[in-house]
Amino acid sequence: MASPPFTPSPFTSALLAGALAGTTVDLSLYPIDTLKTRLQSSAGFYPSGGFRGIYAGVGSAVVGSAPGAALFFVTYEEVKTRLRLVRENRRDGGSLSERDTGNKWAEALEHMIAASAGEVAACAVRVPTEVVKQRAQAAQHPSSMAALRFILAQRGDIGALGVWRELYRGWGITIMREVPFTAIQFPLWEGMKAWRRLNNGRPQVSAIESGVFGSIAGAVAAGLTTPLDVLKTRMMLAKEKQSTISLFRQIWRESGPRAFVAGIGPRTVWISAGGAVFLGTYQWAYNAMTGIT
Repeated sequence: MASPPFTPSPFTSALLAGALAGTTVDLSLYPIDTLKTRLQSSAGFYPSGGFRGIYAGVGSAVVGSAPGAALFFVTYEEVKTRLRLVRENRRDGGSLSERDTGNKWAEALEHMIAASAGEVAACAVRVPTEVVKQRAQAAQHPSSMAALRFILAQRGDIGALGVWRELYRGWGITIMREVPFTAIQFPLWEGMKAWRRLNNGRPQVSAIESGVFGSIAGAVAAGLTTPLDVLKTRMMLAKEKQSTISLFRQIWRESGPRAFVAGIGPRTVWISAGGAVFLGTYQWAYNAMTGIT
């Protein structure tokens, strides 16, 4: 008697699909990310490398992509499921139309909370790799390994705690950027998927549909959160650590308000394309592992 085919749990499916999606999008769109970082650098585009060495720092992206994306999706799917169960257990009373309207708003809020929790978890991996990667991208060091060695070599001067803080420099502003970004992107993505399922009567959308919806949601979120991305990039590239408020004032004083939309074109293109690859790949892998065709 043949044994039944192995079907991974939702946790495993989210873990593996997220890891595959993160690695795929970071490697395929890395050159655009490099150009965006150099446009936002206080040193200027060409002094930071221009169009040369657009794969500088890719090593840190390779190391951080899979675990960061896996952490995000495992947390996202788990929190989303638990919030949905709580809502369903509490649902009672009211007319059918009132319950439907309430459910739509509740689902959007659940997706915001779940995505925000996922980003906080993912930043435990993402921030150190971003610090190392962006310093290599901005030509401060010849490679991500050289950037990492430089940070670790400061242990004698600033101690182990100082090295830890240097690796996690920009943690706060990264969270400030990622939480609003995902609070915009994922409810939009989930809402478009729900609309598509309602119209085609299928239990799940295809990878292509998910990719298209992810691209639209990513472009909207990217454009709206570019000022926060500029602050995050400047903080990670700065020679000395400073507060978010003082950095904001310095940029405004020295470069004016236009500096806060620096790199908006490459960022929007990169994240729009990234949303298609990231969420399309995730949906394809998730559907394949859960047996949804």
